[in-house]
Amino acid sequence: MPYFRSQPPAPRLPEGFVLVMEDQPADAPAVNRFLQQCGAPVRSDNTIARALQASAWTVRLLRNDQLVGFVRVTSDQALNANLWDLGVVPDEPQAKRLLAVLVHAALSRLRKELPGCSISLASPPQAIEVLETFDFITDPNGIRVMGLDL
Repeated sequence: MPYFRSQPPAPRLPEGFVLVMEDQPADAPAVNRFLQQCGAPVRSDNTIARALQASAWTVRLLRNDQLVGFVRVTSDQALNANLWDLGVVPDEPQAKRLLAVLVHAALSRLRKELPGCSISLASPPQAIEVLETFDFITDPNGIRVMGLDL
């Protein structure tokens, strides 16, 4: 887990993309369509709306007003933060750079608001290489992550 000792330089946002960071919940149906396009399990718009409502903030990447990248952040506002639903649309040629933009934006805000907090995330396999550039490590101190769908 990164402890914010260092951070790679800010990745350049490619031309034609817009980064939007919002404290208000994003459009749940649009986020749900995006997540399903990225391979997430089918969930109702209401489920996504509740997740967004419980989030501290979100970061969206748009191209021509279309959602092409996303991450949401939850936190106890003291010691822990979690990044959820990190993704970029499949077949995006600049996917690694866009993932880096999303992660950098989220970590920069966390660095300002919650310096030294513990950060965890669940990510798609294609994001691991990018996350390692931000000093995320898999299974820190031998801790294995498990999930349970209810």
